[in-house]
Amino acid sequence: MCDLHDPHEEDRQTTAASGLSRRRIVQLLGAAGAGGAATAAGADPAVAAAADPAAADGAYEPPRDLAEDSAAKRSALAWIDGHASRITGLNDEIWERAELSLREWKSSLAQAEFLERAGFDVEFGTAGFPTAFTATFTRGSGGPVIGFSGEYDALPGLSQKRGAGRHDPLAYVHDPFAPGYGPGHGCGHCALGTAAAAAAAAVAEAARRHRLDVTVKFFGSTAEEQLIGKTYAVSKGVYDGLDAFLDWHPSTGNATGWGTTSAMTAVTFTFLGVAGHGGSPLGNKSAGDAAVMMATMSEFLREESLAPSGRLHWVITNGGDVPNVTPETAQISYFVREGSPERVSALLEKVIAVSEAAAKASRTTVRHKITAACWNQLPSRSFAELMHDNMRTIGPPEFSREAQRIAKELQESLGLPQEGLHEEIAELTPPNPVFPGGGSTDVADISWQVPTVSMGTALAPVGTKMHTWSTASCAGSAPGHTALLSAASYLAATAVDLLTRPELLRRITEEFEERKKDVDWRTALPDGYEPPMYEPPEWFLRRTGQSWPPGNITWPPERVVSREKFASLGPDLEPQT
Repeated sequence: MCDLHDPHEEDRQTTAASGLSRRRIVQLLGAAGAGGAATAAGADPAVAAAADPAAADGAYEPPRDLAEDSAAKRSALAWIDGHASRITGLNDEIWERAELSLREWKSSLAQAEFLERAGFDVEFGTAGFPTAFTATFTRGSGGPVIGFSGEYDALPGLSQKRGAGRHDPLAYVHDPFAPGYGPGHGCGHCALGTAAAAAAAAVAEAARRHRLDVTVKFFGSTAEEQLIGKTYAVSKGVYDGLDAFLDWHPSTGNATGWGTTSAMTAVTFTFLGVAGHGGSPLGNKSAGDAAVMMATMSEFLREESLAPSGRLHWVITNGGDVPNVTPETAQISYFVREGSPERVSALLEKVIAVSEAAAKASRTTVRHKITAACWNQLPSRSFAELMHDNMRTIGPPEFSREAQRIAKELQESLGLPQEGLHEEIAELTPPNPVFPGGGSTDVADISWQVPTVSMGTALAPVGTKMHTWSTASCAGSAPGHTALLSAASYLAATAVDLLTRPELLRRITEEFEERKKDVDWRTALPDGYEPPMYEPPEWFLRRTGQSWPPGNITWPPERVVSREKFASLGPDLEPQT
């Protein structure tokens, strides 16, 4: 879920016993920073469903009698301990591959083969994505269906040598005009998918040994960093039939909670102009100018059109190649975030209007394409309470001296206090009664289909952030190894409790049904949406038993070609006499 750091970090920083009345909290949630005119309370059911105003009415004490010390749980945890080197080896293999979204050919195979060895049946091509797969283990009949979330995509430009305390890219791209770095696991998805796969295998082992009826499903998901894989898969019913879903993400702390996340729409604007010589630019139409104007104008939205719960960020992905050729095409991509899909739509309309203004001013044409869209997450207080009790019972990660040395060197390099890695389980606290905005995750769409819990363990040093080279350094070395083994244990232990204590699952399900009863969930993806894909290499198709293209996309895709005409300067001037 990449795009998140610790999904509850901002809540923990800002939440205390607020003293606000339940009625006032609901009013604030309805407004959620709506700007000049406050929205009526309860007007946005997606925001209201994610709220828990009762938790702020007074002091909160998390329950401590939920995690059960069972023989099945001990078997699951022992399996993780006994296979620790194999588990960390899988992490390191995926870390070394550092494959980008939608192209995780070798990383997805490594994760799938790990689960096949653990007795799972694997099928590639989930929802048409070549690198997505579903792994299934079933023991007995009639048991609950438990889902785990796996990811394995890296980020561009975040290559870093493992365990290095100073910025030292492992893959350096030499170009005399545009040097750069290769991809790297700056969000720790190598650890994320590995820990989840280990937890799924451990639960399967416990079910075999103790004759527990269960179906364990592991979803290897592509392109989380682009928030594409899960949202589209949800719209195709991939996650239907689950009873519970467990999710985690590398973080700077060890925590769980029941806060929500930002809904988001990802959109790319393409400007089409006319190329020409930079030395004689009259009549050219610069698509690059249009992209720069759009970026500049969209910044002015922050004054009057961006609420505290909103986020708007962009990158020019194609702005031209050399100064002496006027860019004929240019692309600028935005992530538009808000507290709910409806609020995202209101902000997106303004961004689209800015693109049209930029096109008009530059005499270019513009088109836009939504590449991803996800909801805000539907939280589960009872699920988070069970997870927290297991985290507290098992204890925090025990980082080695080597892991803390790496962390402190990174903090020194980044100008941060040398506090090392977080070595405590954070207190379970109610979320902020007014959503402050933050990251997004495509797990959110799953959370509206099935009760979902999310948690994080400290893979990165205190004070640092995800999506950095420093996280990549940790993900492939001692900090990452310890964090992912702890995460696997927390996930497995919580899942086993759902099997041995069915009343807990009933309670979680009842809360889920109550929260979403007034919400008509529908995908935020537009009608006719076709997910972006890359054509796989032939060897990958053969290994995974797939054919190309899948039936849900048009292939080859439409070419983006400008057919604009040079701009007129008007009639020729008469020579002066």
